[in-house]
Amino acid sequence: MPSLPEDKLAQLEKRFDSVEAALSSGPSAEEYVRLSKEYAELEPVVRPIIAWRKAAADLASAEELASSGDREMAEMADAEIAELKPRLAQMEQDIRILLLPRDAADEKNVILEVRAGTGGDEAALFAGDLLRMYQRYADLQGWKVEIMEEADGEVGGYKEVIARISGKGAYARLKYESGVHRVQRVPETEASGRIHTSAATVAVLPEVEDIDIEIRNEDIRIDTMRSSGAGGQHVNTTDSAVRITHIPTGIVVTSSLKSQHQNRAQAMVVLRARLYEEQRNARDTARADARREQVGSGDRSERIRTYNFPQGRVTDHRINLTLYKLDRVIAGDALDELISALITEDQAAQLAAMEGLN
Repeated sequence: MPSLPEDKLAQLEKRFDSVEAALSSGPSAEEYVRLSKEYAELEPVVRPIIAWRKAAADLASAEELASSGDREMAEMADAEIAELKPRLAQMEQDIRILLLPRDAADEKNVILEVRAGTGGDEAALFAGDLLRMYQRYADLQGWKVEIMEEADGEVGGYKEVIARISGKGAYARLKYESGVHRVQRVPETEASGRIHTSAATVAVLPEVEDIDIEIRNEDIRIDTMRSSGAGGQHVNTTDSAVRITHIPTGIVVTSSLKSQHQNRAQAMVVLRARLYEEQRNARDTARADARREQVGSGDRSERIRTYNFPQGRVTDHRINLTLYKLDRVIAGDALDELISALITEDQAAQLAAMEGLN
């Protein structure tokens, strides 16, 4: 394993000290906000570096004592060395991961799109299961979920549902969920007990602001239309639904809440997210190829996971990981085991790629 890049560590520590001093000097309100943001980004990286340096100094002192000739002191030093060496190695690995290039979108909120795929009514029911899984997972993470658009299935679930998930690091963890999710189970309507295979697609997009991506008025066409509903009191009798077409790309987004103003705002949020993701994909082709070889491209056309109910297992095909706790995964309680494994695999791939360049 190569040594840590000392020059880069020193630069980070120097900048951290500089920002800390500037914050203590009574800057203007605007400067204070900017410095506070930089401090918050530097601290999780620099603190482990400081702790690593102290542990390295402790190890050097222990090794010096071990060779001092004093038998009793040498025994104590040997015990300390045995404890420090593996801890130091783990600290170095943690720092390497912290030094990896960050995805600029990792701290953004998420636009989650779940659509029923092959399988008819069962696919729509499965799409509903997936949405509930992500809602529960978001609750456990302390994130907020807001349904933006939904089209109900004939017997339940969803033909399509779009939600906003807001919270720190939402995209960093959920971005690995994009792709085709396949379910194998006996539908409740299947009298013969035959196992059906159905699928739903998941797209996880980072929510972006106006400053992240510019949409020119002349590039969009906005149509209003009458909302369709479930019938009875749910039918919207005014022309409040909005459909926005982005002419250069052909991307179409709809929103059918009660307020036309709210629909336009919601549809623009989804449109910005889709355009931003399209630009990221075009810009990061090489990175996507590397991801495809390791943990999958995140392409929504790629089958990424199978939920097999008869055997009670869920398998992530990108990392060949199978958990025999499907009930807890689909409930959202054990989903983080899969996501954490994907993150670890992705970090390992990035480290290997960086070491190959050095």
